[in-house]
Amino acid sequence: MTFIIGAACVDLKDRACVQECPVDCIYEGERKLYVNPDECIDCGACEPACPVEAIISDRELSDDFEPYLADSAAFFQTVLPGRTEPIGAPGGARQTGPIAADTDLVRSLPNRTA
Repeated sequence: MTFIIGAACVDLKDRACVQECPVDCIYEGERKLYVNPDECIDCGACEPACPVEAIISDRELSDDFEPYLADSAAFFQTVLPGRTEPIGAPGGARQTGPIAADTDLVRSLPNRTA
């Protein structure tokens, strides 16, 4: 099981969830944060830390979050723009630092900061 970060995080990236994650499995894309489903231990520490309620357990998935389940996996399993290989499960976000890319879904969303 894992947690999913949805649309409310796009162009916001508050990062309070990152500070609460005991296993460092929340990675920073260009416009959104992503939980690595292979590294998440399902502790739930991230969910109450999010000030915009952008995080939900995959067991409680609502229609609003449904597209972000596959999107989260795609961030780690596909080759993102500007990269030569998938991110995979490198063992923590601190090792990779911010990733200057996002999934097709997130890139297709209107920019809320412009």
